[in-house]
Amino acid sequence: MIRTLGITNDQQLLADFSLEEIKTGKFIWYWVDFESPTTEENRLLSSFFHFHPLAIEDSLMRLQRPKLDYYEGYHFLVAHKINKETFEGEEVNLFVAPDFIVTYHHSPAPEFAIVKERIEEMPASWERGSLYIAYQVLDKIVDGYFPLVYDIEDHLNEIDDEIGFKSTTKSMKYVFDLRSDLLHIRRIVLPMRDLLYRILNSYRFRLNDQERAYFMDIHDHLIKLTEMVESNRELTADMRDSHMSINSSRMNGIMMILTIISSIFIPLTFIAGVYGMNFKNMPELNWHYGYFIILFIMFGIAFSMAIWFKLKGWFDYRP
Repeated sequence: MIRTLGITNDQQLLADFSLEEIKTGKFIWYWVDFESPTTEENRLLSSFFHFHPLAIEDSLMRLQRPKLDYYEGYHFLVAHKINKETFEGEEVNLFVAPDFIVTYHHSPAPEFAIVKERIEEMPASWERGSLYIAYQVLDKIVDGYFPLVYDIEDHLNEIDDEIGFKSTTKSMKYVFDLRSDLLHIRRIVLPMRDLLYRILNSYRFRLNDQERAYFMDIHDHLIKLTEMVESNRELTADMRDSHMSINSSRMNGIMMILTIISSIFIPLTFIAGVYGMNFKNMPELNWHYGYFIILFIMFGIAFSMAIWFKLKGWFDYRP
């Protein structure tokens, strides 16, 4: 699908016009958006716009890293928006020239519809040029990152408040899933931050003070997103370490109880084993009160060891 939007020489805003009208020269500049294009529409990148083969190849292939390339008469940008379901990056390509902007993407982009509505509501924005539209597109893409990061941050805070010292395997699995989502976002945010840095420091882009302020605002947002992602990843690491420490403490408590039980029963088992042998020459077996004496000794040993372990503080450990 191809959508068009442009402003004519008499300052009239037109939408959904044919590409052939562009050749008439009646537009000051225009915006052409390729959304999920067909094979025939893909050929227009070469036959109609005459873009460089390498730029066309980068547009058709998935998934290129966010980048900025320079070609004669226009700039080629690759940006990434985030799929809210899979947290995977989806490529958005921009061809930016002084008199036009062409956007190309394989999946639907609600951000573009928002920008188009803004332009239709405020046609005067077109007077700022194609770079302003490029700013609007990139700004909406970056704004789409924030709800995802905020949502993950809220979930982590809820888990951190609820778990305390009752960490469970189920809750930690959820934490690891959130950590994986943060990693996907991080892989998109960092290259996008580098892209904006290149735009701001490129001598070929030739930004004026106002345009630089707009793109600087996006760069600041990406820096904030980077800090939020890193902070949340550190939080997941702390929760993971706490989970491991709690489980280790529980295991130590369990092992301590088992050790106490085993230690008490070792001498009792030895005594029972000795007198459980079937030798005939064992005088104690003929004692009238031998059974009660041995039981008393065994209970005495068990009680004494329990008291000793209590004094040593071994019963202070709890699983």
